[in-house]
Order: sequence, then C-alpha cells, then structure tokens
Amino acid sequence: MSDAALPARTPDARGPQPVEIALLASVFVVAACGLVYELSAAALSSYLLGDSVLQFSTIIGTYLFAMGVGSWLSRYFDRQLPAHFLRIELLVALIGGALPAILFLANAYVPGAFRLLLYGLVVVVGTLVGLEIPLVMRILKRNIVLKDLVSQVLTFDYLGALAVSVAFPLILVPQLGMIRTGLLFGVMNAAVAVWALWLFRHELRRAGAHAVACFLTLAALIGAFWGADHITTLAEDKFYQDRIVFSASSPYQRIVVTRGALGHRLFLNGNLQFAERDEYRYHEALVHPAMAAHGAPKKVAVLGGGDGMAVREILKYPSVESVTLVELDPNMTQLFTTHETLAALNGHALSSPKVKVVNTDAFQWLQQEGDTFDVIVVDFPDPTNFAIGKLYTNSFYALLDRRLSASGYAVIQTTSPLVARKSYWTVASTIESVGLKATPYHAHVPSFGEWGYIIASHRPYRQPDALPGGMRFLTPATLPLMFDFPLDMARVPTEVNRLSNQTLVTTYEQEWGKVMAH
Repeated sequence: MSDAALPARTPDARGPQPVEIALLASVFVVAACGLVYELSAAALSSYLLGDSVLQFSTIIGTYLFAMGVGSWLSRYFDRQLPAHFLRIELLVALIGGALPAILFLANAYVPGAFRLLLYGLVVVVGTLVGLEIPLVMRILKRNIVLKDLVSQVLTFDYLGALAVSVAFPLILVPQLGMIRTGLLFGVMNAAVAVWALWLFRHELRRAGAHAVACFLTLAALIGAFWGADHITTLAEDKFYQDRIVFSASSPYQRIVVTRGALGHRLFLNGNLQFAERDEYRYHEALVHPAMAAHGAPKKVAVLGGGDGMAVREILKYPSVESVTLVELDPNMTQLFTTHETLAALNGHALSSPKVKVVNTDAFQWLQQEGDTFDVIVVDFPDPTNFAIGKLYTNSFYALLDRRLSASGYAVIQTTSPLVARKSYWTVASTIESVGLKATPYHAHVPSFGEWGYIIASHRPYRQPDALPGGMRFLTPATLPLMFDFPLDMARVPTEVNRLSNQTLVTTYEQEWGKVMAH
C-alpha cells in the first residue's frame, strides 16, 4: 500500500492514537540507540588510539555526516515505508549492537585494520540511523499534521539522546561494560522492529519473512549478550597474551590485571602501568630520591598511584604521620585494598591507619583550600589525551606549588626521556614556568625502558646520604648516577604546556607514535 492511499487525518477530539504513541516511543528508543553506538565508537577509539579530543571529534563528525547521507537517501524510499523501517531497524540492531564487540576483536586480531574498520562501521551505522527518523516522520504524517509532527518527533528524539548521554558514562558502561551496552541497545532496536511488525502486520507483504528476520536478529543479539564475557575474554586474552585474572570497566577506564612470566601486570585502557617483576625499580626511583632528601617528612600526598605501590614505599619512613592518596577511580583503590593477591603486592599499604584515600579529581582537589605537604608524589598515567594532559600543565603545577611546604619536594613521573625526549623536557620547562626548581633524573625499568622523573621544589635539591632499609634497587652510591643525562637524553628547547594549548599531548603522540609504528 502506498502513501497516496492513506489520506492525512486532521487532528480531532479523539486524541493520540495507539499507533502514534507507539511510533513516538520508538523515536525515543531509536534516538537512544543511535547515540549509544556513536558514544561507543568514540569511547573505544579514544581508549585504543589515544587523544580523546581528536577521536571524539572525528568519530562524531563522521557519524553526523553519515546521518546526513542517510537522511538524504531516505527520499528514495517511496513505497512500503513500514517494511523499509523494519528492515533498517534490524540492520541497525545487528551492526550497531555488535559494533563494540567487533572493534574489540579487531583490535586484538587485526590491529592494522582497526582504524579502517572503525570508520567503516561508523559510516554504515550513521547512514542507517540517518534513515530512521525521516521514515518514522513520513509514516506518522498519515495521521498528524506537519506542525505537531515535527514538534513531537524532535521532542522524543532529544529526550532519548538526553537519557543516554547521562546513563552511558554513569550507569551503562560501569555496570554492563562496553560490549554488553552495545548489545543491549541492539536488542532494543530489534524490539522496535518487532513492534513495527505488529503495528503494520496488515500492510506488510511478507510478514512471515519479516517475523523470521526479527526472531533471528533477537536470538543472535541475546545470545551474544549472554556470551559477552567470552567475547571480551577472547579479545583480551589475545591482546594481553597473559592470563587475565581481573578485569573491570569503570566510568574512567578499563582495568585489566594479568598474570604470566612477568608476574602480575596492570593495564589501564590497554596501557601497561606496572609489571610485578620490576615495579620495585619504578616505585623506588619515584619515591625515595625526594623522601630521603627531605630528611623527616611527616605529611605526604600521593596524586594518582591508586595501586598503592608508591604508598608502600612512603610508609618505609618512620617519620611519616599521614599519607593522603588522591585517586580519581574508586575501583582502583578498592581493588588494591580488598583483592588479596593485589593488596599483597603493595604490602596492604592502603589498609594502613596512616593512609587516607580520597577518590576525586586531583586538579579539583588541589584547587580546594587545604594542608601543605612535605612531599607530594605525582604518579599519573602518561599524557595520552587532554583529560590527563591537564595534569601536566602550568596551571596544575601552580596549584601544586600552593600545597607544597617551603622545604618540601614534589616528584612527578615524566615518561621516557629517551623515547619521548621533547615530551620529557616539556614537563621540566612547564614546572620551571611557575617558579619551581626542576631537578630531572631517570632510571632503567625493563618493562618500560629508560624512564624519567622530575623533582619540583622551592629550595635547591640536595641528594640524600642514606636510604631506608629494604631497598632492592637504589643505593646511596648509585643514586647520583640517576641525575646524569647522556647526550641522547640531554635537554632540548621546549614550549610550556598550558591548558589553552596542551602541546604536550600532541608532542607525546608524535614521539610515541613513531615507536609504535615500528
């Protein structure tokens, strides 16, 4: 039956009809599903490719362009609109719902094709989503005048987008994970198709075939939903190689702990944070040059470092009265406090009565009025995106300066001065730009290679004569060697990293990108 055979109805006192309510509810679901697929693609690309601003911008731009293409193509659908709408819903359900799973598997098994597949799927899903709303509006046009039609459809469209934009980071991903979230909304898209099948059963020429397609699509999506853990395990086992002993998604990151030849290893968003076999080298080098040089630190703060390893080293000093650990992700601190094996790695340091855990953004925490500290240990991930990059800006170090006592030392982990030489010295220039003295040093950590640190202080740094007992790496005799830089790591001219430009993120991507390319 064509549109011409269905004359438009003038609104009357009968009020909204069931078909209208059903289709407007479908608009809400369709909008919610479309946004989930868009957010999933953008979030996964930022997890796996870094530079969240670039990835979100390009993914969203490509997706919106594809939606425009879909809207333009809708003009060529003249007859059997309910049938076209139903088929499009099933395609969106299958491709959009499976998008996170496909990308996870592609990253593990065919990493070279990941980017091409990512943008290909975004174009396909965006085009299909762009077809949905115009078709719904043309179906509703049979019964609703244009003024009310546009108003109602756009209202439900925007409400669906609002609901998902709030639920995606706060509820869906933390509770279900990325793969199950995509599959759940795929099921919802398929449910809309089933709804359309029922509403227009008298119009559809091949209702039986459409019913079978709906059943098979729902069966595939529900089966994948229940098997999502196996899909995740399959992808992550291939990617991480070692056996995964713990994995979880939080609103902030994907946390994976593996166990293999190097012992336990912690990965955040696929990036290695420590390996049990040599983490003591990293954390001794991070903590003790500043702590021992102070003499008798009493109040210490750790920014980042939710694994508790830095806190373990700090507690080796009897003078320490309190340690404030500021970690954004409560999942991290809870994991390394309560998981028996992982808590043993940090010596159950986070359970010490001297330790206070504050789960908040370190930038915001520094902005608050509070105590000053004798030593501040800054142990953030490398500046792979602008969200982390702000923690390496002159604005951040100016706030750090306010919370550092006159005789205190702050130490910042600062990527590799060998691989990312310009990035490393950018941090030194940025620290100096706020009036702090920067004392650079480095250490060899086999899992990372040559790694860099910088001590920031108001007074000149003086190397300590003694270290606490229990060291496995550092000695008073070898400590001075860490402050000597060979020619290939020597200082180079750099800009100051500011909130307004975040040059460090771009520089870091360029330097580490060259390494990854080889």
